Amino acid sequence: MTVRRDLKQLAEAGELRVVHGGASLPHGTLRTADFSSRAQHEREAKRRIARQATELVRPAATIAVDAGTTVFELVAALPDTFRGCVITHSVPVLQHMLHLPAARVIGLGGELLADSQALVGALTVQALTGLRAEVVFLGVAAVNERGLYVATDLERPTKLALMEAADRVVLLADHSKFSGSAPVRLAPLDAVDVLVTDAVLPAPAAEAAERAGVAVRIGEPAP
Repeated sequence: MTVRRDLKQLAEAGELRVVHGGASLPHGTLRTADFSSRAQHEREAKRRIARQATELVRPAATIAVDAGTTVFELVAALPDTFRGCVITHSVPVLQHMLHLPAARVIGLGGELLADSQALVGALTVQALTGLRAEVVFLGVAAVNERGLYVATDLERPTKLALMEAADRVVLLADHSKFSGSAPVRLAPLDAVDVLVTDAVLPAPAAEAAERAGVAVRIGEPAP
């Protein structure tokens, strides 16, 4: 049986897990670009978004920070004098917060997704119980007039829990997210309070955002 033999070889190499009736990718090996690769994509656009988004952060605010490269740029743009609290499940964000000694940091435990360098799952959701943030800064894989989308259902419960734990939801999405696609629907557009992007929205998304009452802010190039 050629297929069975091939599956066995791939499993022995750690490329997949054999399950009843088929096979699946092991956690942390989803075939998406890894964090460092994605961080370079549209980097200037992400920095424009980050600069605009920092205007929504009070000096002593409690903020929740999602995993993702655009959201990471927001944290990187926080001033050294930031003395608020950051709640996050992102390993790169946790590492960067070591450079902001005046801030308080709450790290959420969970299962590590290697590609996104995010901690997710039931433990992460449970850790959010009893926590409250003024605002969550959220990242997604794609967004359009039908809603927000993510790459895998492993991310979805944690992102939803972050949204539930915040008084306001701020979505950070560069222009490429409006022409992309992703398989898992996270939430409708009206779950977002503020959308920060780097360019004028496509007409369908702009009209949907207006109907949903989403405030749209566009980041400007650095002076």
